[in-house]
Amino acid sequence: MENVISVKNMRESDAFTINTSVSGRELMYRAAMGVYKNFTPKGKIAVICGSGNNGGDGYALAEILAERGNVPTIIRCSDKLSDDGAYYFDRCVKKGIGVSFYDEGDDLSSYDIVVDCLLGTGFSGTLREPLLTLIEKINQSGAYVVSVDINSGLSGANGIVSPTAVKSDITVSIGYFKTGMFLNDAPRYIGKLVNEDIGIKLLKKQYYLLSGDEISLFTGYSGIQLTAEDFSREYALDEDEFRRSPLKVVSKESTDSKKIFVIDYNGSKLIVDQTYVYFQSDRV
Repeated sequence: MENVISVKNMRESDAFTINTSVSGRELMYRAAMGVYKNFTPKGKIAVICGSGNNGGDGYALAEILAERGNVPTIIRCSDKLSDDGAYYFDRCVKKGIGVSFYDEGDDLSSYDIVVDCLLGTGFSGTLREPLLTLIEKINQSGAYVVSVDINSGLSGANGIVSPTAVKSDITVSIGYFKTGMFLNDAPRYIGKLVNEDIGIKLLKKQYYLLSGDEISLFTGYSGIQLTAEDFSREYALDEDEFRRSPLKVVSKESTDSKKIFVIDYNGSKLIVDQTYVYFQSDRV
């Protein structure tokens, strides 16, 4: 079984690793290489970068692509750079990789592949312009879409989208799967989902990902199988709280009722058995 963790645990584990064993710059390179291994570069490629370390992953990936003969176009959405992102951005500039700032008139339909490095797992809330329109353009581009770590616009904590997110053909999670990749709106936006281990030391084990075969252990006579909508209707006193904090709400109901719940989110499942929380997805 693979680990699934909270955004907070991911952030703290990442910081611990950087402080004790592996530099942030090296982790960024490993993340970019992990993404590179999971799609086939071809045609025109756009790497769309935001301001944080997710954008830095994009700059590192752009350099890797260029070194292997698939020179991309970098489209920036902010002039801000993280420290490690600045290092890889400078290397891209020195290598002559084309860089432009996003303009609302930009047409992404000419690209064969679009790599989404806009927002990382820490995003929550409501998308605002110009990112809202840019994400809609990515979704309408007709390109093969690769999301790095998580689909921009999707909450890494609970999988809520407001009002939209990047729809990926493949999402390459970095380090460990995050809870929001399996909850609420996530199944409608994530195509194939893979995880790349880049050597981050996990501080705390929390939840686990089941294989398709293992799910049968919970879907027999002892498991109550419900859609998220049905669980909300039958068990959640506060539907908004269930949507914001499904792990907390279902875990409490499982403990109180001494029942196993298998909650279906259109192909991704949340399984709670009083002691443990598991996930399963047909996208993995």
